[in-house]
Amino acid sequence: MYIVTAEEMYEIDQYAMEKGGISGERLMENAGRQIADRLIKSVTLNQRIAILIGGGNNGGDGFVIARFLKEAGYPISVFQVVKDEKIRGDAKIHKHLLQGIGVRVELVLDANELEQKLMDHELVIDAMLGIGITGSLREPIRSIIEVVNQSNLRIIAVDIPSGLPANDQVEVDAAIAADQTYIVEAPKQTVFIEPTNSYYGDWQVVSIGIPIEAFLEIGRVKRWDDHDVKRTLPQRDIFSHKGSHGRGLVIGGQLTMPGSITLTANAALRSGAGLLTIATIKELIPIIANQCTEATYHILSDEDGKITGGHLTKETYDAVAIGMGMGRSQRSSDFIKKFVRKIDKPVIIDADGLYHISNMLEEWKPSHKTIILTPHYGELAMLTGYSVSDIKKAPFTISREFAAEYQVYLILKGKYTIITTPDGRQSICDKGNTGLAKGGTGDVLSGILLTMVMQHDNVSTALNNGCFVHGKSAELLVKRGKHTERDMLASDVIEGISHVFRTFS
Repeated sequence: MYIVTAEEMYEIDQYAMEKGGISGERLMENAGRQIADRLIKSVTLNQRIAILIGGGNNGGDGFVIARFLKEAGYPISVFQVVKDEKIRGDAKIHKHLLQGIGVRVELVLDANELEQKLMDHELVIDAMLGIGITGSLREPIRSIIEVVNQSNLRIIAVDIPSGLPANDQVEVDAAIAADQTYIVEAPKQTVFIEPTNSYYGDWQVVSIGIPIEAFLEIGRVKRWDDHDVKRTLPQRDIFSHKGSHGRGLVIGGQLTMPGSITLTANAALRSGAGLLTIATIKELIPIIANQCTEATYHILSDEDGKITGGHLTKETYDAVAIGMGMGRSQRSSDFIKKFVRKIDKPVIIDADGLYHISNMLEEWKPSHKTIILTPHYGELAMLTGYSVSDIKKAPFTISREFAAEYQVYLILKGKYTIITTPDGRQSICDKGNTGLAKGGTGDVLSGILLTMVMQHDNVSTALNNGCFVHGKSAELLVKRGKHTERDMLASDVIEGISHVFRTFS
């Protein structure tokens, strides 16, 4: 499944018409029929339905939905909320087809009038505005949206709630707050953005026959799903040995924070790392080794329980994760900067490591290093200078700009985790639940990513699979009754990794 901007969706529609040989009229028919079929399965025949029609393709879809609902025996009212000259092209064809079966299309351009008419209905279908909205809304549409939202009727949106932009980085003036949205062919970016997600309500995608080649050529953001994992997760050769599955190095920890690096190490091992070394201060080794017996250890020098230096033979390792529980002392900062400057292996930088490298990003422009940064929203705000609020409004845009400028792989962690490559390709991992909203789960993710990077030929695929395994573990722990979202711990997520692998074995 691809996630698209408004501009990409227009291009995809055009591709389907020009290269796929599917007319716009047929695409509109397919969209309306698919949505109507779903409504027929979920809405009882005695519910009176108001269908609000605007201009453009969204309104055209509404005319088709109305026709199929009428033919199925539903009591419907069709209210056109734009002037007749706004109904053009394919939408006009489908309006005439609707009128041809005896349905009256009422022109309602006044919000107060519509408010009165809606009183006799139980359900509203919103087919007023499509994906091209930017800026402020004009009257009477703005007032009509307010009336619909205040009506206390169940609201179902067609493709996108009216007034809601499709793209990130666009402010919302006013928008329908739908109970459910039937998205046509591909989710739009605002489905996966915190300030706009709730407008969609429950959502599902309906396919209208657009060829996959259109998305492969035009789409830039993909949702990583079970099929992708099954297709790309490496299988173990029967003659493999411990060196075949990666030699990893985890660097971090301080006297007051032994847990972070322990979680990372255990997650890497549980994910299948062949060999793992933990580099930390001497005082932590007995504590960590008590919970992580399979790792080997490398002693780093310290001052007041914080890492200050130490020699590491980087060539021994296939990939490195650094920063977990490291603290923010100046000498720790000097150590990590020196290490990252010299390393030529893939390196995952998380937690305190992100703080330490924040002022050395310019050194990576251009760079042949494989640098993977794993910030949450607050940490990305620290790295970019944007506010958390700004990033939540434009996570796709800001992530892409940052990854391209500094030539890094960026994993922006959240409800919908966005993975961005240095060349601007992006994917979404929507696995997980609120059980992951706990301290330590980010450390677990770093460990999983370390192993995935060592075991995949393609870094982007490795990161996608790592995020998937992390989120899916949390889901399966709840689904199988091992834990609830409330009581789940980061260490439980590590134990759940085996459940994920079992589903793909």
